[in-house]
Order: sequence, then C-alpha cells, then structure tokens
Amino acid sequence: MTVSASCFIPASTADVIPGRGGGGKDSGEDVLEAGMPDDVFTGDPNEGNSEMGKVITGGTMSLDGYIAGPNESGFDLLFQWYGNGDVEIPTASPNVPPLRLSAASAKLLKDEWGNTGALVVGRHLYDMTNAWGGRHPMDVTTVVLTHRPPQDRPVADENFVFVTEGIEAAVAKAQEIAGEKTVVVNGGQMARQCLEAGLLDEIGIELVPVVLGGGTPLFADLGATPAQFDGPITLVEGTGVTHIRYRVKK
Repeated sequence: MTVSASCFIPASTADVIPGRGGGGKDSGEDVLEAGMPDDVFTGDPNEGNSEMGKVITGGTMSLDGYIAGPNESGFDLLFQWYGNGDVEIPTASPNVPPLRLSAASAKLLKDEWGNTGALVVGRHLYDMTNAWGGRHPMDVTTVVLTHRPPQDRPVADENFVFVTEGIEAAVAKAQEIAGEKTVVVNGGQMARQCLEAGLLDEIGIELVPVVLGGGTPLFADLGATPAQFDGPITLVEGTGVTHIRYRVKK
C-alpha cells in the first residue's frame, strides 16, 4: 500500500511517483515557520465524514535500505519494475507516461490506488516534479507541506492544497479530504516525521534486487527507535520487485 514520490508517494501507494523516481529526500520543508496562513480546500467532497482512513507510507527500496541513491541517483535502477510488465496502468499526469507492470504488481497497485484519497508530500518534491504537470499521476488531491505556497498557485483546489503548519496539520488536512480512504505520505523525512508523531498505521516496501551503497533511507534520521511493526500483512511477488506491507505497532 505504498507509493513513492520522486517523479511519480508509491508507484505503489507509497512511492508517490515523483517523475519516475523513488522517494527522494523531500527534506527542504522539515522545519516550518509558525503563524503563516494555511490554504483551505473548500471543495472537499468528503466534508462531514467522521470515519478516517489509514495513514501509510513507504517506497521502492534497494536491498541495502535506500529509496534514493547518493545525490538523488539510482532511480533508473529502483524503478525498472515500472516498465517490465505487460499490464498498462495509465496515470493522470501529462508528464508521467503509463506504467507497464507484471500482472501481480498491477493487481496490487490498482487495488491500492483505488483506495487512496489524498497524498502528503513536501515542497521539494512538488518543485522537483514541476507539480507533475498540474495533477498527481494517482489522480487524487495532493497536500503539500511548505513554508510558503507557490506564487503561481495561490489558491487551493482539487489538485493541490498547501499547508504551512507542520506534519500533523498536513496529515489532518489530507484525512479531511480523503474521508474513509487512505492517506499516503511520501518517504524520507516526511515518513520519519509521521512515524515519530505516531501518525502512521502501515508502511509498504517495494523491495528491488539492487544495492545502491548509500543515499536516502525510508525513515531518514529517525529518532524514535526502535520502532516495531506487525507482519508482513501482505506479501506479493512481482517481476523484479517484492511488495511487502507491515502494520505499525502502537
């Protein structure tokens, strides 16, 4: 249940597809300034829902534990599984071509993407992908955690909502938008902040057979250790990737 965020939060739900990369650092917005106004997405179709869905994170990860290589490299190796199958998965972004996955990976992704209601990413990823051309590939609203909303998009809409008050506020806004569906948080610093704040319910890992030798771990600079998980609760073998899901122990 993960998707990633480099080009494309998870081809899986936790990569959040940044462009076609993996989970880049997304660390430029870790410390936010207080007292800045937060955009409000008034067109929330789920307004009034009392039931909230799960909050998950994850990403495509190398055998040595990295979701991006040194200096945000290695995405071509991490994401070979996005194009090594016969099942085409279209994306909602004009900048991201369709994925071509193995049957097993495609079935898992279709199920997880269909149950995703909103994404949470940092400004670094938003800028790096040029806002995915205007719409995230997963075709859901993306909540962007940032010091300052971009000047070219001053008003929140169904594509992007900007939050300036920290990770808790960003996740709360995403849950408001998602209703009973899942909220997916980008890996790296964003995932670390969520885990430390007790906001995560599950993590998903797309494990690929490559060793990067360094780079960005899924939970970069995690202070709340040791962290324990139940599972795996899901284990799917794709072509060139193994999809693993764990539940966070609370």
